[in-house]
Amino acid sequence: QVQLVESGGGMVQPGGSLRLSCEVSRVTSSSIYYAIGWFRQAPGLEREGISCISMLDGRTFYADSVKGRFTVSREDSRNTDNLEWNTVSLQMDDLKPDDTATYYCAALFTDYASLDPNKYDSWGQGTHVTVSS
Repeated sequence: QVQLVESGGGMVQPGGSLRLSCEVSRVTSSSIYYAIGWFRQAPGLEREGISCISMLDGRTFYADSVKGRFTVSREDSRNTDNLEWNTVSLQMDDLKPDDTATYYCAALFTDYASLDPNKYDSWGQGTHVTVSS
């Protein structure tokens, strides 16, 4: 009952910036989610939790690998018919080649906030980021 769609990926030079967006739609009669997390996965590596934002109070959390460079934010929710919409953005600055990965957003239903991908149930399809000169 929750769908997530990421956008904003692309190619950028080291030191550059990108802004990813996660559009979340939820049928208003379905279960609510407590947080939206951002994750990334590079080829051959495990999925890494990099940031999340609580939908209850807006508190944000970051992995050490992105702290100080990435900023997660959310817009006010909006409703159309029987759907609730939320947009969560990830501003990525001072990008490095090691940031190259497919980036995913996901919804957390069972906890206040977490960077553990195993706790998330609903996932977007991902958007790819390449940092290269």
